[in-house]
Amino acid sequence: MAGVLVLLSIALITIYFRESSGGGLHQVQSAGATVLRPFEIAADRVSRPFRDAYGYFAGLVHAKSQNNRLRHEVEQLRQRETLNLSAASENSDLRKKLHFINSPSFPRGYGYVTAPIIAQPQAAYQQQVTIGAGSSSGIRQFDPVVTGEGLVGTVVRVAHNVSLVSLLTDDTTSVSATDVKTGAQGVVKAGASFDHVGKDQQVEQGDLLVTAGWKSAGLSSIYPRGIPIGQVTSVGQNEVDLYKHVQLQPFVNFKTLSSLVVLFPPKNR
Repeated sequence: MAGVLVLLSIALITIYFRESSGGGLHQVQSAGATVLRPFEIAADRVSRPFRDAYGYFAGLVHAKSQNNRLRHEVEQLRQRETLNLSAASENSDLRKKLHFINSPSFPRGYGYVTAPIIAQPQAAYQQQVTIGAGSSSGIRQFDPVVTGEGLVGTVVRVAHNVSLVSLLTDDTTSVSATDVKTGAQGVVKAGASFDHVGKDQQVEQGDLLVTAGWKSAGLSSIYPRGIPIGQVTSVGQNEVDLYKHVQLQPFVNFKTLSSLVVLFPPKNR
């Protein structure tokens, strides 16, 4: 039976291809197509929303995948940019420190240790930081602390591998200072004012202040002479007060400190 159907199919195909376009088999095919056409149109209309929905969700999945990939690339670029900016900032800070160490302002006979800040002030009113170096590195209490810009403060407490530094802006910090231009003497307090400057001394806005580094009767200042402190921002006086009212702006930006340089005489090594 199967063989007969195969032979019949072959015969019909042969006749279909041999007859003209107006032959019987072609007319039957045309009539069948005409009959089935409405069903094809209906099937297309029914399936079209499903095809559109599939295409929509397929595009949505592709867009989401592409969005995640682009977001990941943006995050990588952002991290890379952050690392580059951080490295550039560290390099700039290091160059400033090396410039100060190799400059005439660096106190003669002093050694130094560079240490990172490992703990910032816990509150706005606290003006002390902790550095990652201590007595094992030769640091002692009252050693002066600087950066490439100028004076930062002094070491107030020392452990084996850490030290506590009181900043120039602390209320308890006072530093004997000199006006580079006029030689006027006074005391910088809390990094904001140049006090005990007599009315007979000349101080002007824009003058630069450095550590005085005094010595008297076998005693000496804990700060060596010539370390930059800040710049005078205003000068005032009245007939009642004994001293001028002098305000200053420190050279050091205490909000961006990351590492410090501790100075010490060779005997402390």
